[in-house]
Amino acid sequence: MTEALKLDIEEILAQMPHRYPFLLLDRIIECVPGSHVVGLKNVTINEPFFTGHFPGNPVMPGVLIIEALAQATGILAYATVNKTAADEVYYLASLDKVRFKRPVVPGDQLMLHGKLERCMRSVWRFTTHAEVDGTLVARAELMAARGRQG
Repeated sequence: MTEALKLDIEEILAQMPHRYPFLLLDRIIECVPGSHVVGLKNVTINEPFFTGHFPGNPVMPGVLIIEALAQATGILAYATVNKTAADEVYYLASLDKVRFKRPVVPGDQLMLHGKLERCMRSVWRFTTHAEVDGTLVARAELMAARGRQG
């Protein structure tokens, strides 16, 4: 069995092309190459999107929850092929069965779960879900495809 990886923010930055304000991962708690990933996003009032979404009622945009899930699955893809964004880039290709169950607000710890369902050539399929305090907040099926840089 493949050993689970744990990544801190510096290790995530070394693997991913994303940077502030669009890096939506704080830690990878568990990543088993070829299998699954569990990531963490601490949601704080300092997030730049909260100034406009929504004043007086801050809610994390659903599309950013999906982006955080996609970034976590990116870590899984890179770990599975033993590469980083410096070697190749994966782009979000499709979303299916996206559902949002409850709002994510400042102070929440967003747990990001992704499972590799299939990889054929340069296309990856994942089932994902996000939780706060063990409660489902979102789920989606994602596909990513290897693309060209620049």
